[in-house]
Amino acid sequence: MAVDYYAVLGVSREATGDEIKRAYRKLARELHPDINPDPEAQQRFKTVTAAYEVLSDPEKRQIVDLGGDPLAPGGGGGAGSPFGPGFGGLGDIMDAFFGGGASRGPRSRVRRGNDALLRIELDLAETAFGTNRDIMVDTAVVCEICTGSGAAPGTAPTTCQTCGGRGEIQQVTRSFLGQMVTSRPCTRCSGTGTVIEHPCRECAGDGRVRKRRTLTVKIPAGIGDGMRIRLSGEGEVGPGGGPAGDLYVEVSERAHPVFTREGDDLHCELRLPMTAAALGTSATIETLDGAETITFKPGTQPGEAIRLSGRGVPHLRGVGRGHLHVHVLVETPVKLDAEQERLLRELSRLRAEEQPTVVSTATTPTGLFNRRRGGRRKT
Repeated sequence: MAVDYYAVLGVSREATGDEIKRAYRKLARELHPDINPDPEAQQRFKTVTAAYEVLSDPEKRQIVDLGGDPLAPGGGGGAGSPFGPGFGGLGDIMDAFFGGGASRGPRSRVRRGNDALLRIELDLAETAFGTNRDIMVDTAVVCEICTGSGAAPGTAPTTCQTCGGRGEIQQVTRSFLGQMVTSRPCTRCSGTGTVIEHPCRECAGDGRVRKRRTLTVKIPAGIGDGMRIRLSGEGEVGPGGGPAGDLYVEVSERAHPVFTREGDDLHCELRLPMTAAALGTSATIETLDGAETITFKPGTQPGEAIRLSGRGVPHLRGVGRGHLHVHVLVETPVKLDAEQERLLRELSRLRAEEQPTVVSTATTPTGLFNRRRGGRRKT
């Protein structure tokens, strides 16, 4: 059964050559592989192209009108792309439809370098108050022998003889749209228009070499885990000695043996003997600023938190500091001597009227703190 090429293009049998061409252009814009990667669309694009090849040829169209198929075996034709050799890519099909072929000129051999990333570990005191840290980086730098040109001393890049310095090669082909000019980057000069006949022995023509160097990074007070510091122009130097990218230093904060950081606030836990919690006491703890004495009132309950204002981490952007929250853990004695047991039993007898009460851990200070901390407890 012969293929209905008119139906493939969506035109009537009385369509003019211009109507057939417009129909094909519309479908090609939708189905070309560079625009629509769907395998079904690619197959349909081939069918649409074959239909246009048939209907744009007066002799093949006459065969179709007589009920034949010029692309069928023995039909005097063959399916294939009407664009001819050298045609491919979205740029060429747009040039074919709307004109084109104008030279884009050579591209620069000098290009910007890539950014670089380095991670460093810091203690809590360093992230809280800031510090200066020397870091070792290994990046591409400008070649000192050729100063980035890539050519050996006393020489210079020469004009590419293949493309004449244009950086591209033009090819003229004939298609159903008439004569068409397509351009391709010159393979000899990689599109730069110049060739380095005598490369620098140090950088092999790249204009840059790798070098290890030391930089001093200023760590701002209040920086947090995972934050990055940008060092402009300290990354990789680009090909041809191009401008360097940026270096990003990512901070990793080491876990502290006592404090847990939440934003700019610090949390710690302090164990109090049961008797000290009941009678009240004072305790000295080490903060980031030094020793601090805390007074606990009589009857301090497990899970209570005492806030030390301004003893946390300085705010990164702005003034002031976070707070230090000291969470109380009341210890119940495990081993008692005879006198201690006698005294506790006497206390129990005096408070015999009080009965134990069951409460939800979701509402107690200890439960709330441990749940927020994922159940992890530090001593």
